[in-house]
Amino acid sequence: MAKSNDNDAMDLIQSLRSAYGSTPKNLKIIDLYMVFSVITALIQVIYMALVGSFPFNSFLSGVLSCVGTAVLAVCLRIQVNKENTEFKDLAPERAFADFILCNLVLHLVIMNFLG
Repeated sequence: MAKSNDNDAMDLIQSLRSAYGSTPKNLKIIDLYMVFSVITALIQVIYMALVGSFPFNSFLSGVLSCVGTAVLAVCLRIQVNKENTEFKDLAPERAFADFILCNLVLHLVIMNFLG
């Protein structure tokens, strides 16, 4: 029973690796940015758990900034993906400009929350 589960897991990993290998480079860069943002949020949460959260507004601002940036990157990835037919009329430059504008608004709100 365990041998078939190991084979199934290896087959799944191999199929995911081959499917992700055909992903365009710009989508891989966006994926890397999302992973970086989520890891940064996790590091902040671990730091808060170990050291404490004296300036709690700062902790919330940092984590919400990372999570908000990751969510906006997911939206950018959806809009830039060529296989997505819903946004086929949207130029990649327009999607990137929307991403930058939304990040600017997000970080202005985060800076205001810091107080």
